[in-house]
Amino acid sequence: MNQSNIEIIEILRKSYPDAKCSLNFKTPFELVIAVMLSAQCTDERVNKTTPSIFRYYSTPQDFVMIPLKKLEDLIHPCGFYKTKAKNIKACSQKIIDDYRGIVPKTMDELMTLPGIGRKSANVIMLEAFGVPSGIAIDTHAKRISNRIGLSNETEPLKIEQDLLQIFPKKYLKDINHLFMWHGRNCCTARNPKCNQCPIFSFCNNKNV
Repeated sequence: MNQSNIEIIEILRKSYPDAKCSLNFKTPFELVIAVMLSAQCTDERVNKTTPSIFRYYSTPQDFVMIPLKKLEDLIHPCGFYKTKAKNIKACSQKIIDDYRGIVPKTMDELMTLPGIGRKSANVIMLEAFGVPSGIAIDTHAKRISNRIGLSNETEPLKIEQDLLQIFPKKYLKDINHLFMWHGRNCCTARNPKCNQCPIFSFCNNKNV
């Protein structure tokens, strides 16, 4: 185990002490919906959209009963609303049919839900149930892992496997939060603020 990799996380912890999930939710099911809406959409936009929805619809039963067209209209601001609405209704029905209306608490079961892939399942396991089962590889985690040299892979699953071999389990709950905050605030896709980067000395791409 490379001590410098651990040092990267420790430095980011000090740099972003408030790093946490950006999505707002009150129940595991609300998080499921928020995560589905966040696909190819900013968390900020999702958080502006969900309060007016969750005020009236907050259970799988509610979303099964809501007319598809109405659901499409409600989630329209989050983009890809037709596909997301279809998945939300199918997901809600499956939670009712297969899990007695309760969001399942394992990675394998979560990944049986329509619209929920491995990244989303990782987020739900950690944020809803406090169980870091893996690392959610979003665009920020992918970019930073590649730039620093933690992984040379391009596929999220392969990047996750590389990171899981590098970091002890106790760090798993923090890595995605820290990479997301660092990616948003410093190591951006375009024009990264390398002169302000707290982990610049570890970067393999100093001329991004």
